Amino acid sequence: MAYALDHALIATPIGMIRISGDEDAIGRVLIDGSKDQAEEQGRSKAVVEAVAQIRAYFAGALKDFDLPLIAIRSERGDVLREGIASVGYGQTLSYGALARTIGSGARAIGQACARNPYPLIIPCHRILASGGALGAYSAGDGPLTKQWLLDHESRHI
Repeated sequence: MAYALDHALIATPIGMIRISGDEDAIGRVLIDGSKDQAEEQGRSKAVVEAVAQIRAYFAGALKDFDLPLIAIRSERGDVLREGIASVGYGQTLSYGALARTIGSGARAIGQACARNPYPLIIPCHRILASGGALGAYSAGDGPLTKQWLLDHESRHI
């Protein structure tokens, strides 16, 4: 990742989304939730591709992101990220069920979701509390944004 990151700011139905990265990889996706900022175009290859894929997701035309992301510095972090990413479009899984699937703990899944630097791309909105309760969401307007994303995916399955 280069020292000076490129970024784009795009308007979406859930508010402004800022994408940071460089030519080679995306470093962060931030769902702001606000709707009063001007869009900004990125120039680097990875950021431009992320903008295109996020716009396609909101149009209902993209179900699986294929973007280069900055590597996690721990093997355990990779396992957690891959586990979250394995929950398919329009599907949900509880923290506990995902934890059992990948040999982890529900709290570790919750912490990975809360610290996820790539909401949408690593779809932590698909991870629910036990019994199907919505649970928390650390991006945008919190659970309202999470519910909107789940509803969006159910409409486009």
